[in-house]
Amino acid sequence: MASAEHGGVAIVGSGLIGRSWAMLFASGGFKVKLYDVEQQQITDALDNIRKELTLLGQSGSLKGSLSAEEQLALISGCSNIQEAVEGALHIQECVPENLDLKKMIFAQLDAILDDRVVLSSSSSCLLPSKLFTGLVHVKQCIVAHPVNPPYYVPLVELVPHPETASATVDKTYALMKKIGQCPVRLLREVDGFALNRLQYAVISEAWRLVEEGVVSPVDLDLVMSEGLGMRYAFIGPLETMHLNAEGTLSYCDRYSEGMKRVLKTFGPIPEFSRATAELVNQALCRKVPDDPEHLAARRQWRDECLMRLSKLKSQMQPQ
Repeated sequence: MASAEHGGVAIVGSGLIGRSWAMLFASGGFKVKLYDVEQQQITDALDNIRKELTLLGQSGSLKGSLSAEEQLALISGCSNIQEAVEGALHIQECVPENLDLKKMIFAQLDAILDDRVVLSSSSSCLLPSKLFTGLVHVKQCIVAHPVNPPYYVPLVELVPHPETASATVDKTYALMKKIGQCPVRLLREVDGFALNRLQYAVISEAWRLVEEGVVSPVDLDLVMSEGLGMRYAFIGPLETMHLNAEGTLSYCDRYSEGMKRVLKTFGPIPEFSRATAELVNQALCRKVPDDPEHLAARRQWRDECLMRLSKLKSQMQPQ
């Protein structure tokens, strides 16, 4: 039976998100068992982790106080799910975003847990009430949704099931803080959680502006990367309102009528038509061709930017 006594962490699923979680927990000094159904997938994942941690160590960007070698020594692979979760205080599920697959995994885990282990899902949009209802250990279940790529972006959304115990939320919050992530608590579940609801709102209006011929796809992205994104990297939209006037009340007094007028022009949810998708894709491919080599290089550049931004933010805090 899986028990919290020994304080390890089990990662169920060895894809990109699972590998990032393994690296994060190892950076906090936790022993990590990485589970997958195929031994070759585990071998490939461990090889990938070794390369990433080595490069991070060489560039001085490694999280935590342990060396790359010390962190690697904390991570092992396992193709037996019961062995993988033995001794775990926390289980982080990272299988593909498929409700039936996740529910099958949770049913397996539910049968081998004790009453202290936290069972956490990395789901990006599946509601906890869909994932965990009917499990014996439902009070120990929570969604801990990371942001891709998790190693470079610290936010984790903690989303409880209606029956999740407050102690489960508290323990998960403390664990995320311990490994250097930035957890936020959703007080109740909502479709899309908080991050994707905000992201989809931005994507929706971005798509409309391009589709209606207001701005080009490349210039639209500049509005975010060279405008809103600059300040949103440090403060959110509500604090932006607060600072852009003499407080939030002053901002609403000044700008609420204008905001309501503009919001009424937004129109229906876009259909994300093929024609507009091709227009956007053509524009972006001139900047980043969509073959695997160019996309991988651009993702690496993005991750390096995020890493440098994270360092800057850490130097600027606390405020």
